Amino acid sequence: MNLKNIKSLFLTLLLAIPLMVACQNEQKEKAAFIKENIAFATAQTDKMLQSLGEPTGKNYPRTTKNNGDLVVTGMYDWTPGFFPGSLWFLYELTGDAKWKDVAEKWTATLEPLKTFTGHHDLGFMMYCSYGNADRLFPNAEYKKILTESANSLSSRFSEKTNTIKSWNYRKAWDDSTEMFYPVIIDNMMNLEMLFYASKITGDKKYYDIAVKHSDSTLKNHFREDFSTYHVVNYDTISGKVLNQGTSQGFSDNSTWARGQAWAIYGFTMVYRETKDAKYLDAAIKAADLYLKNLPDDLVPLWDFNVGEAGYTPGWKSYAAKYQEKLRDASAAAIVCSALFELAGYADNRNYTDYAVKMLHSLASPAYRAALGTNADFLLMHSVGSLPHKSEIDKPLVYADYYFLEALIRYKNSK
Repeated sequence: MNLKNIKSLFLTLLLAIPLMVACQNEQKEKAAFIKENIAFATAQTDKMLQSLGEPTGKNYPRTTKNNGDLVVTGMYDWTPGFFPGSLWFLYELTGDAKWKDVAEKWTATLEPLKTFTGHHDLGFMMYCSYGNADRLFPNAEYKKILTESANSLSSRFSEKTNTIKSWNYRKAWDDSTEMFYPVIIDNMMNLEMLFYASKITGDKKYYDIAVKHSDSTLKNHFREDFSTYHVVNYDTISGKVLNQGTSQGFSDNSTWARGQAWAIYGFTMVYRETKDAKYLDAAIKAADLYLKNLPDDLVPLWDFNVGEAGYTPGWKSYAAKYQEKLRDASAAAIVCSALFELAGYADNRNYTDYAVKMLHSLASPAYRAALGTNADFLLMHSVGSLPHKSEIDKPLVYADYYFLEALIRYKNSK
């Protein structure tokens, strides 16, 4: 090697040193952040477990009352799978067998739901609990329960609409529009259990249902700018779309932040399972619209259009009276987790950067509760369903679930 080459190599190494030091410092900061959040989450959840006692099938944590007291639900609510799922995440984050033991107990109480067909949320109920259990500790019994759950969810699929029916009959906020076959954007999240069932059984019917539902959602739930309708109401005979609107958003033509979050996460997951580029394109466009509508701390308003001209709530909706621009930490946690995965498929480092900043924002004192407060939930300031005057600026169990999943994805990211 001549002197010129030696000098060039020396200069290259010299310039690389600050970058190497910066990378090392970044990794140290990342490790410290993760360690501190694990310590908080385990300590806070310990307190929650002490408050709950043993699982009974009727005491799954969901939110708080206006006075701050804990609200629990029975297994037939849509949210009981999130707390067992969070316990599995704490095991994954710590490796401590204690969390495996309590996760198994809280998961086992949900087994009767494997035959439940009352609404579409069986994926949330069973895959967030038993799905994480089987992912971490593959087990023939878990697989059997999840397959039966997938059969139960599949029973709500219609060849007429090519969708899984979300809710049973209800009326819209105008109190006159009847919905006999409502499908909500949230339903995308329940398809993961169908993809799983297809893989473990070799039966393509579950895969086909999930793809047909995804295609119908892609066609009917997105506006031209890739904002989302919350609810699409189908005709049960012809399968035609009758109307598009909202149940939990500000108005029929607004963009409910958590609905947009479900779309981003859901289509990212469907791309993972199918590798069909149209689903990746949908996830990217939905994510880009979401990111354009964020405030500086990256935690969205509960609806992007709350209080804006041209957006009118239904007269029975509480949003017609209450238009304070509240944040929704649950939507932020869902998107934060989704972006860590989407970044890899889209080959877009910006998504990772956004996800890291979102996670730090959620972990800040503005959104993460102080130890022993918030009825022992991790995150504050979520909005369940403001139009129903329900869970307004409260902790929500699913916000905690996706916060912990995002923490795991951050820990595993390169």
